[in-house]
Amino acid sequence: MTYTVEFSEAAVADLEQLLDFALQRELDSETGDLDIPDRAVQAIKNGIGFLAASPFACRKLGDSPFVRELIIPFGHTGYVALFEIVDSNTVIIGAIRHQREDDYH
Repeated sequence: MTYTVEFSEAAVADLEQLLDFALQRELDSETGDLDIPDRAVQAIKNGIGFLAASPFACRKLGDSPFVRELIIPFGHTGYVALFEIVDSNTVIIGAIRHQREDDYH
């Protein structure tokens, strides 16, 4: 079974912010590598692909068995996607943060 993965407006804004930050960081660096933001996008896409196939394999967050988080490895850290399994066909991503950010709940 494959789930449809949808992004909330907040998650879309998070993605834009994360990618803008990664691009700006590389542009500001003396040794900037503009492939890094592209690789970050690919890592997130790969994570979302896993989520579409196996959302229940991700760890639960809180008391609900349907609210979970996906760890997306990238470099020395990575990203965390907060999502909810809303029915037998649909997963909605509510937020995506870099693992070093303080909070996303």
